[in-house]
Amino acid sequence: MSTDREQAAHTRLGRSATLVSRLWLGTVNFSGRVEDGDAMQLMEAAVDRGINCIDTADIYGWRVHKGHTEELVGRWLAKSAARREDVLLATKVGGDMSERLNDGGLSARHIVTACEQSLRRLGVDHIDLYQMHRVDHAASWDEIWQAMDRLVASGKVTYVGSSNFAGWNVAAAQDAARRRQSLGLVSEQCLYNLAVRHAELELLPAAQAYGLGVFAWSPLHGGLLSGVLRKLAAGVAVKSAQGRAQLLLPELRATIEAYEGFCGRIGADPAEVGLAWVLSRPGISGAVIGPRTVAQLDSALRSLDLVLGEDELAELDAIFPPLGKGGRAPDAWLS
Repeated sequence: MSTDREQAAHTRLGRSATLVSRLWLGTVNFSGRVEDGDAMQLMEAAVDRGINCIDTADIYGWRVHKGHTEELVGRWLAKSAARREDVLLATKVGGDMSERLNDGGLSARHIVTACEQSLRRLGVDHIDLYQMHRVDHAASWDEIWQAMDRLVASGKVTYVGSSNFAGWNVAAAQDAARRRQSLGLVSEQCLYNLAVRHAELELLPAAQAYGLGVFAWSPLHGGLLSGVLRKLAAGVAVKSAQGRAQLLLPELRATIEAYEGFCGRIGADPAEVGLAWVLSRPGISGAVIGPRTVAQLDSALRSLDLVLGEDELAELDAIFPPLGKGGRAPDAWLS
């Protein structure tokens, strides 16, 4: 294990020429686990430390009301004109915003309407990265790209991305975009961490083949990889005592014990090791982090400087074996 202060903190947004920080500030914890005032401070601290992407979604803030987090980000942006110039603003569309008919999914009607509503809540005239939050099998790619191309042509959206797509979804989307002579997707957000490595089989190879940058969400699996056993023993577990971490911990307790023991032997914080591992993976451009405090933000930033050696990476593979022994999913003609 070593640190490397020269390690690049920024990368291209997929095959676009735009530079983005390798760590994005995710906002899913805002308006619930993070009070609005603290969220404002987190956004300010993130930008001050070189993070230039704020990632949100139209449904975020549902603990108050859907759209609340976009409104919060909009209030923060409004405090300084320079902030909008410094920040790549990313949001998502596709989740159900209400029980009203057609108020969700990826129909052309909803995409255009939802974009207008996000722009209003954010208080901006364009969205830098407009991401499909999930696949909508009821919507054809011709319909989706018709709406996205309209938004790009009008200047309301700069780039289009995806989230939670499978490899074949990426291929279908990109092939349809090429037929329309559109840029198509530039990025994908997927669940990826030491404990959940399914993306290695098909999604990461597909993203690389089609020129998408991949940004991992939940790189610590909701706190499972942040020292959960130590925190539970000390009675200080918050996020890691609920949600995804809580669901997977009973199955992986022995594995997590081995992981925390490994981190102790190399003298590194489990959260920083888990994030550094994600950032080291082939095909991964960066990660979306969800800190609840500035201290957690700073810990995540330290992972950029943490370089795991070959022996350490091999030991992590032994603790968390890759699916298919690390190979890609088999081609149909080989099965």
